[in-house]
Amino acid sequence: MKVAVLLSGGVDSSVALKLLQKKGCDITAFYLKIWLEDEMSFMGECPWEEDLKYVREVCDKEKIPLKIVPMQKEYFDTIVKYTIEEVKKGRTPNPDIMCNNNIKFGLFINKIDKSFDKVATGHYAQVVKKTGKYFLKRSPDKIKDQTYFLSRLSQKQLARAEFPIGHLSKKQVRKYAEKFDLPNKNRKDSQGICFLGKLKYSDFLKHYLGEQKGDILEYETGEKMGEHEGTYYYTIGQRKGILLAGGPWYVVKKDLKKNIVFISKNYHDKTKKRNEFEISDYNFFNNTLPSNTNLKKSIQKSQIQNNKQILTAVCKHVHEDQNLPTTQKMGLLHGSLKVKLRHGEKMYIAKITKINSKRAKVKINKNDQGIAKGQFAVFYRNDLCLGSAVID
Repeated sequence: MKVAVLLSGGVDSSVALKLLQKKGCDITAFYLKIWLEDEMSFMGECPWEEDLKYVREVCDKEKIPLKIVPMQKEYFDTIVKYTIEEVKKGRTPNPDIMCNNNIKFGLFINKIDKSFDKVATGHYAQVVKKTGKYFLKRSPDKIKDQTYFLSRLSQKQLARAEFPIGHLSKKQVRKYAEKFDLPNKNRKDSQGICFLGKLKYSDFLKHYLGEQKGDILEYETGEKMGEHEGTYYYTIGQRKGILLAGGPWYVVKKDLKKNIVFISKNYHDKTKKRNEFEISDYNFFNNTLPSNTNLKKSIQKSQIQNNKQILTAVCKHVHEDQNLPTTQKMGLLHGSLKVKLRHGEKMYIAKITKINSKRAKVKINKNDQGIAKGQFAVFYRNDLCLGSAVID
């Protein structure tokens, strides 16, 4: 099998490359040059030089051919512009999700030789085929699981995706790095948005959007509490960065037209419901809105009310339900419908109400303090990722 392996300079992608090499695959390594040299020159140094250094060292050690692919323009046109435009609208974008869909498994594939059977990365995820469709299966390492970031991939993209470490935990990957004596075996994991490196997200936004000073008002009283440098620096539910006395303060609302940020100390008040939102721009792997069938509790209801299909589910908050049916007994496609609203372990069991062919309402059982338009809601059944939609 001929495989194009995307290397980042980190341990995960390097172990992925080595595992494929040991399987006897015909490998070529690729490094995507997506940093924005002119735009980021105000930092005074290139934070990606270290990444490329480790990539070269790994390839030299393993005698794997390396190709550096310049994709700055493509990245700026598809990811950076998307991020800036979403922020301007007061929404919360996710550049990493869009990068996987549009760059790593999108435009990059168009640039390489068509003879490559697979494109491999160091993501913690697995590709499985069920009922004639490709799905993503969660990593056994629920903390590192990255199916959330891959939930916009198409069937065509999933068919060519290869995730060699998807069945491993981070601890196991670290052990492999030691065993293989990789040059970056002791390198720490990277954090933050992929193209920013060590650059702060707020500095990136300030570079493109400048400062737009306005008032910070207490939501309940309208009293001015301070000033901000731009509404785009804040997202709903945010606490960090609000350096005002008498807190903790949380962002509860933004008025883009009046350039006002509203804050409150009562954000977690149980009377304030934050358990419903609408979704659009679907990307479900089987091309249909997920039902909430839960065979574990023998629930399978489909009601027609007011010409709307109501799909019901038992609502309770879960991190991991160890009593859910095993894939061997009932199959990955059965069990309660869950939703993730951001990367991490936290999940809710959800109820979906279909509004029309392009929109639906999602209700979760418990308030989530950070629901914001523009975020991605990613749906699961047991360990199977069903796809995603945009919170609207």
